[in-house]
Amino acid sequence: MSSEQGPPNVAGISSPSAPVTNAMPAPPVFAWARLLEPQYILVVFSALGIIWLGAHGSLRRPPSAAPPKLKKGQKKREEEKFIEGLVASDVIRFPIMLAAVLMGLYYLIQWLQDPTILNNILRGYMSIMSVAGLAAFAGDALDNLTSLVFPTMWAKGRLIHHIDPLRRCQYVVHKPTGEERAVEGKETPLPGRFSNLALSPTKRWFLWEVRHLLTEEWTVRLSVYGKALLKVELRANDLLRFIVAGAVFAAYHFTGWDALSNLLSLAMCYFSFMSFSPTSFTIGSMVLASLFVYDVVMVFYTPYMITVAKNIDAPIKLVFTSAKGISMLGLGDIVVPGMLMALALRFDQFMYYKRQTKLETIQLATETSAGSNLTTRQRRIKPRYVDPRGQWGNRFWTTPLGWCLSAPIKEAAEPTAATAFPKPYFYASVRGYTAGMLVTLTVMLVFNHGQPALLYLVPGVTGALWLTGLWRGEIRDMWEYIEDGSLDTEDVVVEVDGEGKVVKEREGKKEEESEKSKDGDLADGEGEEKEQEKEQEKEQEKERERLGAGFHELFLFSITAPRAITSVS
Repeated sequence: MSSEQGPPNVAGISSPSAPVTNAMPAPPVFAWARLLEPQYILVVFSALGIIWLGAHGSLRRPPSAAPPKLKKGQKKREEEKFIEGLVASDVIRFPIMLAAVLMGLYYLIQWLQDPTILNNILRGYMSIMSVAGLAAFAGDALDNLTSLVFPTMWAKGRLIHHIDPLRRCQYVVHKPTGEERAVEGKETPLPGRFSNLALSPTKRWFLWEVRHLLTEEWTVRLSVYGKALLKVELRANDLLRFIVAGAVFAAYHFTGWDALSNLLSLAMCYFSFMSFSPTSFTIGSMVLASLFVYDVVMVFYTPYMITVAKNIDAPIKLVFTSAKGISMLGLGDIVVPGMLMALALRFDQFMYYKRQTKLETIQLATETSAGSNLTTRQRRIKPRYVDPRGQWGNRFWTTPLGWCLSAPIKEAAEPTAATAFPKPYFYASVRGYTAGMLVTLTVMLVFNHGQPALLYLVPGVTGALWLTGLWRGEIRDMWEYIEDGSLDTEDVVVEVDGEGKVVKEREGKKEEESEKSKDGDLADGEGEEKEQEKEQEKEQEKERERLGAGFHELFLFSITAPRAITSVS
């Protein structure tokens, strides 16, 4: 973290710390007042904003929830997994790797004397790497914007209106019977007051087709010499995200604007939250502690950090300028504590679904030579998971006055489960991060010296999380929570005490290993998926027969729509 007075003529930093400045020290009395300067406000809110977005973007189905129930015509989505989960060995590996890179850059700068060549190489490399992050960031932003314009539900008072893309109508559910009743006069995919617009059939058809294009997947196939080389499912937003990422990358490469550099840096942070995560609170706290020591040593006891920070110019930091000076923040100050904060949000989601778990009484029969014995046991039934993708628009349209900081109405169960579940641990970590950032800025302004921000952020975030667990009496849950897949089991048989608490449970199978229900039937949505697979096998068999008759395809490129596009009548 650094701050400089006067014109911003310093390139920036490449680490969670910053160089010494030549400005006059600020009196301690005015340190707090200076925190209101624009560059410091932008630093704090940018860091908090990207952590909030990245943490919510990292949400996955928790092991306490069952796979989501598929609707008619809906394909099963492959669950996203982290590219790398941090383990105990990373506690030692991370500081050593970072120190080696930092020392290598330091001696390379000393040897080159002029860091221009190194800056160009790093700038190009980091810009290319940030394209993937920017594509993910832009794609999720487009998805949320699409869900805002074309939600699947909206509320009028306490009544939920559902939008059906297959029947191209809006309907409400009659509570006593569960019957779906179409609403007359609402024949567009638009929510709220826009649903009452009197549009011509052509315009209504156009809106439905735009919704179809933006929300449904198209299958693209490529075959050469009869061999399938490519099969992907894409939406319009998937194409737009790469167009946006490429445009921003090209603009930054030719202009070098700080605003575009900040955007690329934030996108890299966002992508990091979805790619890397500690597998448990214990490992996450240990990794942060090791980087805490690394940061302090490199800033206060070696020249490596400050020298590299003064000479590197690449999109690996946030730079904010104002008439009063410049303020910079390394991405490490965002990503390192942000990973643990994202884990805290997923733990909140895990606990939310865990509290909804139900116990079902079952009878277990044991056959012996003397006869059969019946034993009463409890089976734990997990609640269905609600995918948060596409639910932010639903939350906006089911919340009074569209105020997303408040909860949706009770009748809107899906947006509540996906986005508005209680988040005590995440909010505690946000408060700890904010406090640590404010202390960092204050100390920096008082002593006029760049500070190792992790010195203040690590105790703030980890302390807030573990104290929250202690206050809520959930330290054991935090200690046992792990994201290595071992907790992801099927509904299992358990033994409970007189108060209904689980005292023993049998070993359960992994959720993904078996998706069949108790009576042997296919699970919800799996039947349709099996039928689609059979149809594809029949088509492939016909294709093999045709090719066997002497036909041979040199090149095949096809785009398959998810359903037939209807024409306006």
